[in-house]
Amino acid sequence: MDLDLLHSFVSVVDAGGFTRAGERVHRTQSTVSQQIRKLEADLGCALFVREGRQVRLTEDGERLLGYARRMLALSTELRVAVGGQERVEVVRLGIPDDFAVAPLTELVADYARTQPQARLAVRCDLSVALVRAMSRGELDVVLHKREPEGGSCIAAWPEQLLWLGSDASVLLPLPDPVPLVVFPQGCLYRNRAIHALESAGLRWRISYESPNLHGLQAALAGGLGVALLEARCQAAGLRHDERLPAPAPSELALRVAPDAGPAAHGLAARIQAFCNQGAGRAPLRQVA
Repeated sequence: MDLDLLHSFVSVVDAGGFTRAGERVHRTQSTVSQQIRKLEADLGCALFVREGRQVRLTEDGERLLGYARRMLALSTELRVAVGGQERVEVVRLGIPDDFAVAPLTELVADYARTQPQARLAVRCDLSVALVRAMSRGELDVVLHKREPEGGSCIAAWPEQLLWLGSDASVLLPLPDPVPLVVFPQGCLYRNRAIHALESAGLRWRISYESPNLHGLQAALAGGLGVALLEARCQAAGLRHDERLPAPAPSELALRVAPDAGPAAHGLAARIQAFCNQGAGRAPLRQVA
């Protein structure tokens, strides 16, 4: 494979379009488009679906992405090894937006300062997106929400899910339908909330949707609805609404890719210790 074509392909994915990808690789938009067309011709399949200025991956493109990232990483490793330079291990970490982002980011930054042989790349996203990225080989360490006993992991911790609303709205009669403040589709909490309400025979509607926790907390404080969130997300001005049905349990899991290096395992060990301290006890389950 032509690594230059793969580099342009990955740049288009990461940048979300041909023009921004060209800026990243210092080429014109037309040159990047020509490279993608050549790559598609070499592979005999379409890699992108063009929607105006936006692009999204086809199924073949999704399959290629993991291979492309690994091939580019291996190329970099080869140059370092043959050139006799000190090896730098790239550690790609995925963390959920609503789990102690500030202190966890501080921990990651401290690890980066004390481990010069490691180069960190952090992605903050919904758990479903992080799990999908790890399956494609794009992440080395992932901390994510999941169903209890959802497969092998380094460690897992039970979560405490609460229905949260503003101090004032919790004192008012329960609306019909119940207004929900939620993360986008694919979020485990969103699915838990809808299932719990429907199982209890309660009607619901989406009143506010945001991809980040701060947006949800602002909507809750403004009285726009209720949200099913982990107890650590209970900010000032929010209260647990005990009138709503208890949801199914969930857990926080820490996973490391099978081919991850020593720096990735070192970072995972620090995150595990951080989560143990936050939970106030040892992990619910630990798998070697």
